Amino acid sequence: MTKIVTPLPALRFELDDLSRLPVRDLVARHLAGMQAQSPPESVHALALEGLKAPSIRFWSAWSGETVAGMGALRRIDAENGEIKSMRVTDAFLGQGVGRAILDHILSEARGLGLEVLWLETGSVDGFIPARTLYESVGFTTCGPFDSYGPDPFSVFMTLRL
Repeated sequence: MTKIVTPLPALRFELDDLSRLPVRDLVARHLAGMQAQSPPESVHALALEGLKAPSIRFWSAWSGETVAGMGALRRIDAENGEIKSMRVTDAFLGQGVGRAILDHILSEARGLGLEVLWLETGSVDGFIPARTLYESVGFTTCGPFDSYGPDPFSVFMTLRL
């Protein structure tokens, strides 16, 4: 069977203030997706106000006038950062948009002089694509970091830049 590969659409990344409705809707869909797969105490995704914190840079990815995805980087301290809220819209799944968002965040983190990135993602099967993506660029599993504690619904990962 031949797999049909859809080429990566041309993407434009914008440092986003979360004011546009398509971006706000994507954040809401992201939160709903996290809440559908994990109990409330294990959902660590940030709502709109959390994503507006001074320690966070949030980007939207656009294909023409259509939002294709989003991702954020939280600065923990001078050397450490955390990837937050990566999500691809359903219409762009399987086209390399998630990898492009991740590559953008990694580049921005290096530009900020960060040395280590961390992330928390889910442990259930619905998060396998995310974990596979992170592993593909060198993230490895680790223990909880920063203010996180042990959680059977969480997988913690890290990457030295």
